[in-house]
Amino acid sequence: MRFVAGAGSDTSLKIGALLEFSLILANIATAVVLYPLVKRQSQILSLGYVTARVMETVFIAIGLISIVSVLSVNDALRGASAADAAALAVQGNTLVSVYDWAFRFGPGLVVGFGNGLMLGYLMYRSGLVPRRLAMVGLIGGPLLILAFVLVLFGAFDVGSSPQALLTLPEAAWELLLGIYAAWKGFKHSPTVESQRAIA
Repeated sequence: MRFVAGAGSDTSLKIGALLEFSLILANIATAVVLYPLVKRQSQILSLGYVTARVMETVFIAIGLISIVSVLSVNDALRGASAADAAALAVQGNTLVSVYDWAFRFGPGLVVGFGNGLMLGYLMYRSGLVPRRLAMVGLIGGPLLILAFVLVLFGAFDVGSSPQALLTLPEAAWELLLGIYAAWKGFKHSPTVESQRAIA
């Protein structure tokens, strides 16, 4: 994505910013809701999952602030001279680049560790969801990390077909986990039941 002076609507950017902020709230809520369920399986990995969600949220927030700052650049461009406009265009491109990289590191990398590997493993071990479903996360996480590394080193471009194919299992895991939990709820876990019996 590149900054184009005067292109697009400030309203669209503001709506996008609100949607990004709702994503931040959803990430935090997911971690808060799932932590009590999965900590019984492994407190360390559960804290790792929560930490990964917080880090993903931090990267999203960095991107959010960067893209909202483009609004200030657009305002400054309205009365700028040619020299000022060129400098502001560079500033706009920088802000958009920060947004792009924040997205790549947050949802494009940290998610592979947090949602894919850690949450996938916790769900697999706990039996809260079918193990085949949890395997999608265990496969999707490393593939998402691989996609990030390949994009970082220029093996293919962001948004290319190879990246989309490597990202698909992680996206499927997150979508299917949400649908399964909303539709059927979590299964009774032998680990959770045995801990209740001890208490």
